[in-house]
Amino acid sequence: MQQPLTKVLLKVFASGFYQVHAAILLFVFFIMVGAVPGNMLISYHKSLMLGMTSSPVMLALVMGGWLLYIFKSWHYVIGQFFAPDKQFLFYSSTSLSRSEQRKSWYYAQAAILAPVIVYALLTVCVGITHHFYVLPVVILVFLSVMIWCSAMLYVRVVNRLIDGSSQSVLLRLSSGWRKPYFSLYVYHVFDKLKVPYFITKGLAWLIITGVFYLFADVKTDLRVAGIAMLAVITAHTILIFEERRFEETLLSFSRNLPFSRFNLFLNFIGVYFFLLLPESVWLFSRFQPLMALELLLAGLSIVLLFHSLLYWFGLNMDKYLQWIFGLFMVLFWVIMFHLLWLLIPLNLVIAYLLFYNNYYKYEGMVSKK
Repeated sequence: MQQPLTKVLLKVFASGFYQVHAAILLFVFFIMVGAVPGNMLISYHKSLMLGMTSSPVMLALVMGGWLLYIFKSWHYVIGQFFAPDKQFLFYSSTSLSRSEQRKSWYYAQAAILAPVIVYALLTVCVGITHHFYVLPVVILVFLSVMIWCSAMLYVRVVNRLIDGSSQSVLLRLSSGWRKPYFSLYVYHVFDKLKVPYFITKGLAWLIITGVFYLFADVKTDLRVAGIAMLAVITAHTILIFEERRFEETLLSFSRNLPFSRFNLFLNFIGVYFFLLLPESVWLFSRFQPLMALELLLAGLSIVLLFHSLLYWFGLNMDKYLQWIFGLFMVLFWVIMFHLLWLLIPLNLVIAYLLFYNNYYKYEGMVSKK
């Protein structure tokens, strides 16, 4: 029997998510169904499902799309927490234990991901029928972990809003330290965004482990490591978006400081270098120094490109995820063609041009000459 909280969450958040995103979901449904001739529909999707359960590359691409859908659900749900008509949830849901809250949110997130879950379960059945077992298990584990992480995230955010804004241990310990400009968002992450950060790092660990397990026979191939790095950076999409939100809401005064745009761009390199320290340690412990350095620079160039897009069209999550998905596909094939070395200067140049030309234009601000 469903708990009352579960029913409320399903009605308020799951139903609301589908109402808001009905147009996008119908468009995706048309692409998946309407764009295929009726007599070929079953064979088309059967082939697609067999590809997902037999090809790690195909599954990685599909999981990339699923991740963007999951990130969008996080953005929608957490954004709704601040709506005036949702304030009652802070005092009703938090009266329950955290385990009961997580259970209800687990069901709500599963409902939001229902289209993905249904298609994934059909894919698993098709794969097992054709004697593919490893990738179907990967699909089930991936979705279970992501639903569980989503529930953890929502419970953490709701209870954090109720508990107040007391400073974290890190901020209390570092109150007397000098804090360079680039470190401000790093402190903010460990003060306010610990759960998204650790979920992202857990997801990055799963991606790295999964990619090198699936490609164990070619694990020394630079392309495999490059694809793993691309997927890891894509998993940081929420943290990248939150950095821009932090910059616009709490650091908006920085446009009036005597910082050149070049120095600000270097600051962002520092921000993401510190956020990617765990991945950097993994790179230099697993690969030769030159190869690890190339992969790290490629990762930083990709994250800066993703970051700079937000200066172009603003804090629009829908548009941002569409661009991330498109760039993921393009970068994936560039890496597959042994052009990882080309991505580093190309991404940095494009990122800097987007940043330089739009930094003072964002939110209607006049560009400085």
